[in-house]
Amino acid sequence: MSTKSNIIALANRPSAVPLTTLFKALGDDLRINILRVLKEGSLNVTELCDIFGLGQSALSHHLKVMVKANLLTSRREGTVTFYRRQLAEGHHATLIDEALHHVDIAAPSQTLAAGMARVQKLRELNSLAFFQDNSHRFREQQELIASWDDYRQATLLLLDRQTTQPLRALLELGPGDGSLLADLAERADTVVALDNSLAMLEQAKVKASEAPNICFTLGEANLLIEQQQRFDAVIANMVLHHTPNPEATFHDGAQLVAAGGVFIVSELCPHDQDWAREVCGDLWLGFEPAALTQWAEQAGLESQAELFIAQRNGFQIQVRLFQRPTL
Repeated sequence: MSTKSNIIALANRPSAVPLTTLFKALGDDLRINILRVLKEGSLNVTELCDIFGLGQSALSHHLKVMVKANLLTSRREGTVTFYRRQLAEGHHATLIDEALHHVDIAAPSQTLAAGMARVQKLRELNSLAFFQDNSHRFREQQELIASWDDYRQATLLLLDRQTTQPLRALLELGPGDGSLLADLAERADTVVALDNSLAMLEQAKVKASEAPNICFTLGEANLLIEQQQRFDAVIANMVLHHTPNPEATFHDGAQLVAAGGVFIVSELCPHDQDWAREVCGDLWLGFEPAALTQWAEQAGLESQAELFIAQRNGFQIQVRLFQRPTL
């Protein structure tokens, strides 16, 4: 089922790019550094200008050269354009992969690293501030976009179909107001509710107060990764479009999945309703299903099941189940 979207991927057909165009794009230190900082994910034009200390017109010239050479692809989300590396394809795929390998050998300079950290921090602060200020309206705002009960039922359906109850340990990333926690607590010996917003975590704690086997944890997923914790199931319901770096968030969640365990993600498909940024704190206007599949494959997970749920207001939800193969 399709959904209306104004997310546009600008990419030339790989076979049509001459070697001279490719070599021209690679023959500039600034463009090499742009590739280097985009290794970690997507950045918009304003963020790139901040990192490199350049005006938009000067930077846009370099970005156009790189898009033309199929080194970058761009997409528009509302009024904002994001750039990321293009997957190497076509006749020159091997050459491009080798070039990117050599680009990545050298880490970004201290100046660039500081700029990247500054942009990441600003994204995190904006997201955190929204949820701190609007925790009391969480359910009301979420219902403007997607019916909670729809993806709750789909999540539990996939979890019950793919796993043997009870689970030893289960993790919910960004549990919101805690509405799913009671259901999860019935299916696992221990449930960890992880959130970086104290206000949201306190609200979840009140809602799920009757379940004794829930551990409410304030922080990021890397805390659990450093502790080498692993879970039979990891749940991320409508979380990625609120995070500064959704690909990294997905990868962190995937690292916490034990062998044979599952990672269930519910997310919005691409849409063009830009008001969701201000009203609901959304940083991203949905994701292509193919992007989630790609992230899963990169993290060593296999796609096992998917459900797509259309909403009355034009939004569409994808509920995806990925599994880590047994050793």
